[in-house]
Amino acid sequence: MNRFIQELKLPELRASLEAWVDTHVLAPDNAVQVGLVVLALALGRLLGPRLRRFILSATQHLDLRSGIRNFLGRLAALSTPTVVLLLLWIAVEAGSQTALFGHRLTQIAASLAGAWVLIRLLSGFIGNELLARSVAWFAWILAALVALGLFDATLDLLDSVGMTFGQVRISLLSLVKGSVVLGVLLWVVHALSNALERSIKRSDSLTPSVQVLIAKIGRIALVTFAVLVALGSLGIDFTALTVFGGALGIGVGIGLQKVVSNLVSGLLLLMDKSIKPNDVIAVGGTYGWVSSLGARYTAVRTRDGIEYLIPNEELITQRVENWSHSDRAVRLYIPVGISYNSDVRLAMHLCREAPAGISRVLDDPPPQCLLRGFGDSSVDLEIRIWIDDPSEGRSNVVSEVLLRVWDLFHEHGIEIPFPQRDLHLKSSDISLSSGSPRPES
Repeated sequence: MNRFIQELKLPELRASLEAWVDTHVLAPDNAVQVGLVVLALALGRLLGPRLRRFILSATQHLDLRSGIRNFLGRLAALSTPTVVLLLLWIAVEAGSQTALFGHRLTQIAASLAGAWVLIRLLSGFIGNELLARSVAWFAWILAALVALGLFDATLDLLDSVGMTFGQVRISLLSLVKGSVVLGVLLWVVHALSNALERSIKRSDSLTPSVQVLIAKIGRIALVTFAVLVALGSLGIDFTALTVFGGALGIGVGIGLQKVVSNLVSGLLLLMDKSIKPNDVIAVGGTYGWVSSLGARYTAVRTRDGIEYLIPNEELITQRVENWSHSDRAVRLYIPVGISYNSDVRLAMHLCREAPAGISRVLDDPPPQCLLRGFGDSSVDLEIRIWIDDPSEGRSNVVSEVLLRVWDLFHEHGIEIPFPQRDLHLKSSDISLSSGSPRPES
């Protein structure tokens, strides 16, 4: 044990540490700079809230655009580090212009504070809060390493830790570079794909299905390009990916066939235009209109506000009713029963007249009324009307038509029957006797 302690040379390490503390920490020049940094932090805590209140009150009284107002709001949230930054730069200028104290420590502190303020302002433009915080912390750590002069040493340390696969060496430094490149490219791809999708939706010459198809293909192509560039930054030879591609193909064939099937089905739906956004469809007991076409599923929204996510494969393999595939006009059938004592021709005329005042019912083709049969309790009629907005629902327009039929029938004495049953008793001889029973002979 004593030999091990002697090999560590603890006395020499202690002496060198004490010498470093005496030279750098306990030096009067550095002590003054540390005091200035502490003073800047204290004044920032004192003056920062006042500056924040001033900025917020100024933005409330001024007529500013929403973008400028949001920027000033983010700046107000950083009022304390902004005050600290200004005070630190004053200390740096004072140290550089006079010979009373140095400015190395205050300059490092000012650089870190400035990097923090700038990074927080820029990260405010990122919509995702978690992503914004992650980017802010990564950028600030990078700025801190540069300010402290440890950036090159950190790069050498990360590059020294790695593994070699064949002729390709992957280190922590290359992984960090690849992750940064992939993150930046995915962010750029997301922004470009959103801009492309917005420009495509503004085109009136493209149908909704073609718009979705172009947007999806563009997004997939951009993401693929970003991944390939990120892999290239790692120094990976793409010819070495053939083995990985074969393994991936086997994995797709075994475990991901449903996912791939839904993806291919989604592309087929977009290309053959059998189902488009805003189409009214019925599939598997679900009735509603298509709110969106995704790569894996189609969202169908019902009149109840429930959104069903139907896999694209089911829309290819099952029977689908598309109420607005080639023509949005749809005919509705409304059964009506009248009494046998009523005037059938008058009732049919009133049934044709009832939908006339309803805005959703089309005049061409005109409403029709047919005699469908003679029921047990009523004469069965059927009203047939046409609408061209099935996405607005069927039950509401049927209710309006039946309400008009009810009013017209009451005005003209047309009776709406209720189920009736006639009971007939077959006569039979029933002998009744009174008194004591007759004795048996």
